[in-house]
Amino acid sequence: MNTFDEVIFFAIKREEDAIQGYGSMIEVAKTPGINKLLQELQEEERKHKKLLQELTEGKVESYLPTKVIDLKISDYLEEDTLDAEMDFQQLLIFAAKKEQNAVKLYSKLAEESESEELKKLFEFLVEQEKSHKLKLETEYEKHVLEWD
Repeated sequence: MNTFDEVIFFAIKREEDAIQGYGSMIEVAKTPGINKLLQELQEEERKHKKLLQELTEGKVESYLPTKVIDLKISDYLEEDTLDAEMDFQQLLIFAAKKEQNAVKLYSKLAEESESEELKKLFEFLVEQEKSHKLKLETEYEKHVLEWD
């Protein structure tokens, strides 16, 4: 990936894969709560795809990175394979791990990029994925972790 358009195409393809993946899980999810969360995750990916489709080099140039906090909850959790029997916790872990992997990928690509323009684009993508991970980890903290 050597151009802005190639990176955007790659990132949009990843979002489309996520939309399709969550869609296929919606078809087999057996509980309404899981189904609702899958629909919300799918919609988040659609929004991210739209954001990427509307992103221009000028918008990235004017982008001022914001540091998204990382709760690191999913960093210490084991990911299960998703199937029709998954529960809410498994789905949150799966989705957070997916975002965590995207953060790692885009961070590595930013590090390796020789172009300042592409480095800034990858850093933008990192922050987008971190914000998705934060949202999922916040849900995990709210619904799964119990504090005494």
